[in-house]
Amino acid sequence: MKKLLVLFLSLALALTAVTALADEAAFTETVVSVPNGDHEIPATVCIPAGEGKFPAVVMLHGTGSNREEAGEGYKVGAPVLAEKYGIATIRIDFMGNGDSAADYTGYTFDSAVSDAVAAANYMKGLENIDGAHIGVMGWSQGGTDALLAASRAADVFSSVVTWAGAPDLSDMLSDALYEEAKTNGYFVMEFDWREPLHVSLQWCEDVKNTDVLKEFAENYAGPVLAIHGEQDTTVDPEWSNKIVAASPNPSSKTFFIPGMDHTFNVFSGEEYKSLLTAVDATGAFFAETLK
Repeated sequence: MKKLLVLFLSLALALTAVTALADEAAFTETVVSVPNGDHEIPATVCIPAGEGKFPAVVMLHGTGSNREEAGEGYKVGAPVLAEKYGIATIRIDFMGNGDSAADYTGYTFDSAVSDAVAAANYMKGLENIDGAHIGVMGWSQGGTDALLAASRAADVFSSVVTWAGAPDLSDMLSDALYEEAKTNGYFVMEFDWREPLHVSLQWCEDVKNTDVLKEFAENYAGPVLAIHGEQDTTVDPEWSNKIVAASPNPSSKTFFIPGMDHTFNVFSGEEYKSLLTAVDATGAFFAETLK
């Protein structure tokens, strides 16, 4: 009996090891550096296992965050997109965030779009990537950047997903901060979770003078999925309705998640339930629109 028990335990451990290896083999992740003019873009590429060519998605992070995103939401989500939906991803650090060596004062609407396009072109250069089917997604201000990237590089991005997308960032720019930026060339943005950022005067001008949804409506014909938490108190969920209303594509749609906040409940201890709901909606949408 004891020998049988030992044998059973050995088989169970072996099965666990095989399962772990299978999980590891379901995708590969590689840290890369993407050149873009005067700076390098730190990035992580996640590619499904097996034969390509795979569609790909550029993942853009929000204000003060990095390529792994809040609660490592992108780090958790990218492997799911690869393994479950066959979608490759590249998640990037914008200038002055994460591992970027560039100064944050270089971050503007134009630089964000340029970085997104550079990341897409990097993916197009990989042998196992389907360069004709590239999507873009963004969380919070990353959603703003995703909408602008689609608008200004419509030939690059076939479809778009926003997570708590914020087309209008004017609530981040008070009159006092704008005056500070005009005096110093930047204003100081404070955070509870990281060191302050020096936000450029150009970014302020971008916020004041860019009608993101107008650009999107006029310049982008592809579909968009706008995902939002119904309990988001940082970005009004109504913005997702406005994003879809601006899209001329009949396949554009919203996806609202009950009880979910701006950071997709990644800090609430619910084991990524809301986040993974959003990831699944994202994966299904990109799998349908990037083919």
